[in-house]
Amino acid sequence: MIIAAILPHQCAMAYEFANCLIDPDKHLFLRDGLPVHLEPQVFDLLLFLVDQKGRLMTKDDLVETVWHGLSVSDATISARINAARKAVGDTGRAQAIIKTVHGRGFQLNVEVRTAEAAAQTPDPERSDTQSIRFTRSSHGARIAFSKSGNGPPLVRVAHWLSHLELDWQSPVWRPLIETLDRKNTLNRYDQRGTGLSSRDLVDADIDAFADDLMAVADANNLDRFPIFSASQAVPVAIRFAQRYPERVSGLVLYGGYVKGRSLREAAPGDIDEETVIGLIRAGWGKADSPFVNAFSTLFLPDATPAQLASFVKMQTETISPENAARLRQIIDRFDVSEVLASIRTPTLIIHAISDAIQPVEQGRLLASEIEGARYVSLESRNHIPLPQEETWTMMMQEIQMFLDGSQA
Repeated sequence: MIIAAILPHQCAMAYEFANCLIDPDKHLFLRDGLPVHLEPQVFDLLLFLVDQKGRLMTKDDLVETVWHGLSVSDATISARINAARKAVGDTGRAQAIIKTVHGRGFQLNVEVRTAEAAAQTPDPERSDTQSIRFTRSSHGARIAFSKSGNGPPLVRVAHWLSHLELDWQSPVWRPLIETLDRKNTLNRYDQRGTGLSSRDLVDADIDAFADDLMAVADANNLDRFPIFSASQAVPVAIRFAQRYPERVSGLVLYGGYVKGRSLREAAPGDIDEETVIGLIRAGWGKADSPFVNAFSTLFLPDATPAQLASFVKMQTETISPENAARLRQIIDRFDVSEVLASIRTPTLIIHAISDAIQPVEQGRLLASEIEGARYVSLESRNHIPLPQEETWTMMMQEIQMFLDGSQA
C-alpha cells in the first residue's frame, strides 16, 4: 500500500515518544528537552514514522511521502534512517526506537503520545512570560532586567547589543533564552548604553559593566549563582568573578576574549577595529544599508534571512550610531589578562573554530590561563550560536551538564 504523500506538517500537533518530542508546526525536534538539529529529509522521515504510530512502512511508502515519489537509492534511505536513529539516541544494533523489518520496511518501536493538549495548557513549571524591572547601578545608570523560567538561578551577562523586549521574540536570541530558562530561572539585563537601560555611556568601563551585573544580582537577591556570558560579556564575567568570587558558582564563557581587538596582535582572519567602526559609522540606523548588513553577516554568516533581518532590526532599534561606535571602542579595550590566574571558579569555555569576530586563539588562551577550565570547540563560523547548526545540540548539552554540576 502507498501512503498519500501528505506529511502531518499541516496539523498543529506535537508528538512525544521515548525521551523525544517532534513539533511539525514549529519544525522543532527535542531530545531530553534540548533542541536537536535535523536535516529536512531526516525531520520529514522521522515525523512520518512517528505519525504512523508503530505501523510498518515500506520503502515505497517512505519514497512516496518523504521524497515525493522521486527515485532514490537504498543507500540514501539507509543514510536517512541512520541519521534519524542517531537523533533519537538509537543505533542500528539496538533498534530500540526505530526498527528495521528486513525485506519489509521500518516502524517506530515505542509508544507515541500526542502533545496537543499539553501545548494548549500552560506548563506550571515554565512560564512563557518575562517580567521586566529596573534597578540602579554605579554612576546612576538605570539598568533594565528581566526574569523568566523556573529552577535554580542563572544570570546571563549583558553583551554589546541587547534589548529585553526584542530579544524575547527574536529568531536569533529566543531559542537560546528558551533553552537556558527551561531548567533555570534566567536573569537577563540590558547593559548601560543599550536596550531599555540608560543610554548614557559616561564613565563606562569594564568595572562599570561589572557593577551592572552586581546591581542585577542584588535586585534579585542572588547570593551565589552561575553565569552565562558571550562575546564581550566574557571579560565582564571574569572581572566580576575576580572581584566577587564568593558570589559565582560557575562560569560559562562563549566566544569570549582575553584582550580586546585594539590591544592584541591581529590573528589570521581577525578583523581590525577600524574596519568594524567604519561599518558602524557608514550604515548604522539606515534601512537596507549594505554596511550594516555586511556588519551583521560577520556575526552570523550562516543566518537565515529572517534571523539576519531580526539581528539588523535589533541593532538599529537598541542603540544610536554614536553609542554603537563608542561602545565598540570601549569593549575593544577590555583586558583581563592579569586576573585570569586568580580565577578559581569552575569554568566552561566554548568557542567556534572559525569565529570572525573573536578568533579561536582567544578562547584557547582563556582555557589555558584559567585553572581547571574545560574547553569545547565548535565546528562553526558563527559568533552567535544558531539553533539550526549541528553544533547547537552539543553546545546546549555541555552547558546544561555544567550548570547541573555547578548548581548541585
